[in-house]
This record gives sequence, C-alpha cells and structure tokens, in this order.
Amino acid sequence: MSRPLTDQHSDTAAPKPLVDRFGRVHTDLRLSLTDRCNLRCTYCMPAEGLAWLPKDELLSDDEIVRLVGIATGRLGISEVRLTGGEPLVRRGLPGLIARLSALPKAPELSITTNGIGLARTAVALREAGLGRVNVSLDTLRPERFAAITRRDRLADVLEGLRAARAAGLDPVKVNAVPVRGVNDDEIADLTAFAVENGYRMRFIESMPLDAQGAWEREKMVTAAEILDRIGERFTLTPVPREDNAPAEEWRIDGTDSRVGVIASVTRPFCGSCDRVRLTADGQLRNCLFATKESDLRALLRAGADDDALEAAWRSCIAVKAPGHAIDSEDFRRPDRPMSAIGG
Repeated sequence: MSRPLTDQHSDTAAPKPLVDRFGRVHTDLRLSLTDRCNLRCTYCMPAEGLAWLPKDELLSDDEIVRLVGIATGRLGISEVRLTGGEPLVRRGLPGLIARLSALPKAPELSITTNGIGLARTAVALREAGLGRVNVSLDTLRPERFAAITRRDRLADVLEGLRAARAAGLDPVKVNAVPVRGVNDDEIADLTAFAVENGYRMRFIESMPLDAQGAWEREKMVTAAEILDRIGERFTLTPVPREDNAPAEEWRIDGTDSRVGVIASVTRPFCGSCDRVRLTADGQLRNCLFATKESDLRALLRAGADDDALEAAWRSCIAVKAPGHAIDSEDFRRPDRPMSAIGG
C-alpha cells in the first residue's frame, strides 16, 4: 500500500539540486507508464511482441504521484515526459495527468506517443494539464508504415497529429528514426510534411535498444547524412541549443519552422545530460543505457518514507557514468529494450 502524499517538503522550500559526481544537474524525468504497445515496430520488438509486465508489478497511479511529488518537491525535477511502451494505452491517463498537474510543485508535462488514440484523447489530455506532445512517425507511405510497424494505422497517426495541434498541444513534435534502406529516402519528405502542417520535425539516430539485438551500426543514418538530405531541399540556419536539450536545431529559411537532429551516437551530449528515467515497474535508471537500476517500487511497498526515497534517488544519480560509450569496445547493451525502459 502506497503512503499518502503527506511527507512532502513545504511548497515554498527550494529543493536541493539532483547532482551527479560530474556536476550535472538533473531536472528532466522520463516516466514510463507501461511497457505495452499497440504497434510492433521492427526496430523495437519482434512481430510476436514481448512478455509484458504483470499488472501488479506496474506502479499504481498513487505510487507515480508520490514519486513525482518527491522528484519535483525535493529533487528539483521541473519537466516530466510520459513515455512507454505506448503511454496512451494506460487506463485513466487524463486523471493521472490531472493529479500530476495539481502537485504543489507541478512539473511541465509532455508525452511521447505513437499517435494512435490521440485523436480521441487530445482534448482531454490538454484539459488535464498536458502541455506538449511528441509523435513518432517514420514514414508517410501507408504500405511502408504497415511494413515498419506491422500495423496498418498511418491514417490514425495523421489524425492524431491534427487533433493534437487543434487541442493546443504545441509545439507538436514529430520524431522519426531514419534507417538505411528502410525509410532514409523520406527525410526531406518528412521535413516538408512538418513544415506544411505546422509541426516541428526531429530526426533521431537509431540506437542499440531493440529487444531482438538486431541493431547494425552500418544501417544507422548519421546526423551529418540527415542534414545533407534535408539540405538538398531546404536551406538551414543553425539555432543556438536550448539549455540541455538533446536536439540540435536549425531554422528552415523562408518558413517559421525548425528541424532538429538528436545525434546520440555520433554527437553524444552526455556531458550536459539532465535526464533521469523511471520505468513502469518503478526502477530508477540514471542513463538510457544504464546496466544497473535502483528499485524504488520495493522501497515504496516496504513502507519507506520520503527521506529514504529521496536518498535512494540521489544515490542512483550520484554514480552516473560520464557517457554511454556506444562507439567504444567497452559498450554493453542494457538488458531491457527501449519499450521496457521508456523512450
């Protein structure tokens, strides 16, 4: 049984920063709500899906609200991105968002989604307190979408994007992972689509986080290549990087649009990383590629007070590695795939 939210610091007290041994201050929490997904993207999981976590192993709404309250009230977390799996498949999501929005030190709330279901929930999510949305979209071609995701749902995603913008979930960001020989010929087309519809396009270098371990470095389209492809159609002007934002951005000349590239592999930004991750089953990770986790769920369910939970959180972040070392011989894949960690 989770404890009530009665042990929080005063809402006027300035929280002590969440700092690691390299002086990086962590203010951004990526919070996974489920490991389940209604797509079966080839770069994420096998066609048959994965063995999902049992329901009783997932954090309850009460447990999530308590942990986020500690994060914002005691640790200085100011932004929370809801992820999965696919977060929209979690029941009662608007109610959970409303509770997080009502915390004494309420964070900025955003969500990363595949967009399926967004058309029917965008207004409710916005009214509950959600601020922004990132939608994953790797192709504009129906047959290719079906091949990549193993589901024929492109129309639903496009409808969800329109609904998000109409609901005021701005800026609506579109995330794409270019893979050589799969969808890298659509980089300029996706950029044009975002410009025409008022979305903010972001391309992400593919990373070794698939469940089947099939990632190949040679199929990864680098940031430099992505920019070259965009540059064939558009003129780009660099935009100063915002704080610790993972994306490098460029203004598309002649428009009001920007395009971003997240170069986690070829231009790692580990030295300024301000993110911490909490999985759907309550495991705290100090890096996307961490090989160890801190079990906050066990502490919660054993009756730990907020002081103990804060201490566990700080201990986990204190030992964060300097970087993920993807391109080194020492690199080790995390035991969990991205769908279980949270994007």
